[in-house]
Amino acid sequence: MNGELGRYLFVRIIRGLATILGVVTLVFLLVRMIPGDPVDTILGDRATPEDRADLRERLHLDDSLPVQYGRFLGDVLDGSLGRSFRSDRSVGERIAEVLPDTAALALAALALALALAIPLGVLAAARKGTAVDRLASTFAVLGLAIPNIWLGPLLVLAFAVQLRWLPLPGDDAVGAAGLVLPAVTLGTAFAAVLARQTRAATAEALGQPHVTAARAKGLREWAVLRRHALRLAWLPVLTVAAAQLGALLSGTVVVEKIFERPGLGALFLDAFFDRDLPVVQGCVLVIALTYVAVNLALDLAYAFVDPRLRLGGERAR
Repeated sequence: MNGELGRYLFVRIIRGLATILGVVTLVFLLVRMIPGDPVDTILGDRATPEDRADLRERLHLDDSLPVQYGRFLGDVLDGSLGRSFRSDRSVGERIAEVLPDTAALALAALALALALAIPLGVLAAARKGTAVDRLASTFAVLGLAIPNIWLGPLLVLAFAVQLRWLPLPGDDAVGAAGLVLPAVTLGTAFAAVLARQTRAATAEALGQPHVTAARAKGLREWAVLRRHALRLAWLPVLTVAAAQLGALLSGTVVVEKIFERPGLGALFLDAFFDRDLPVVQGCVLVIALTYVAVNLALDLAYAFVDPRLRLGGERAR
């Protein structure tokens, strides 16, 4: 069994590294498809041809695409991620400065989503056709239908402007109070997806033969849920949670701008409009690599939890 586990882990790690290389290449190519010339953005329209040529040479924009790609790979490997066109600072350092703020927002949104979705999904599955089930369905539909760009200003208007319970955007950007509305805005759609998956997985688990046998033995319904159904339901729920992490991280781009919070999303948008290509590709790369790393870690964790994966080689989704 140790040999099977070792082979499984080796294959998964190789696939993860190949995926990371693919992500690095894709990010490099997509960023260079952004319309606009960084030289024009930095110097303006009145720059002389000599100034433009000099800046293009200093930024290495006149190098061939393979040379730029090789330099980008070197910057990824050494962790610097290149240097900003605007500030000439290391992109890795700039991202490291704002990443804790984005991580705090993402973790707060994740905690809120789990606290709402899992109890609501379990209750809805255990009480099919009741008011709780209808409430969970309504919450899931509304959570998916309302976009962040509309929900965020609505929450600000209600709780910051009218009721004055929470600070306005930018007033307490890094404090605990300033984290509430951004976390609610970001976590609502994630909670809706997770609640639907929790309900579906729990309802399927409750229909399994061994759960029916547990009921026949006289176990109470909550004991059946806790001891039998939830043990089957948490794996698909965890899979969906990991799959939605990319959406959660990318959602910070809009939410951080709405609430004037420092973070990876705000840094990305500012760099995008400034045509600061190294910063743009660094931000996109960090989000993409985080998503790949979480899914790889989940694959490896599944190998220890479910021996069938080591035999079959693939996870049943």
